[in-house]
Amino acid sequence: VVATFQRMRQEQRNMASKAAELEMDINEHSLVIETLKEVDPSRKCFRLVGGVLVERTVKEVLPALENNKEQITKIIESINTQMQAKGRELTEYRERYNIRLVGEGEGEGQGQSAASSSNSEGGGSKSGAGVLVS
Repeated sequence: VVATFQRMRQEQRNMASKAAELEMDINEHSLVIETLKEVDPSRKCFRLVGGVLVERTVKEVLPALENNKEQITKIIESINTQMQAKGRELTEYRERYNIRLVGEGEGEGQGQSAASSSNSEGGGSKSGAGVLVS
């Protein structure tokens, strides 16, 4: 149960990491697009395609960059949707198996100290039935 929960959390973290990476790519694309819009369309420029630097003109590269930016935006939206679904799945899994994270309070108004003291006592119906994940 704990291993499955940890795997699910790691999958969600990986999705968030990928989304952040793609957001940086969008920012880079935007910066290049804004720069190229001010340049003469017949001017030559270089583009990295599959690890190979290719010489093109600005008028050839600009539409491709804009298209790539749109595609990356769609991918980010898809990843965000998947992350939300994974979050709901994690919440359901936590509730089903009564999983609590380390440092998480057991009730309203209780902090980390209350959770750690009840765990150290080894008592309480809730703390004995759940799974503690660090």
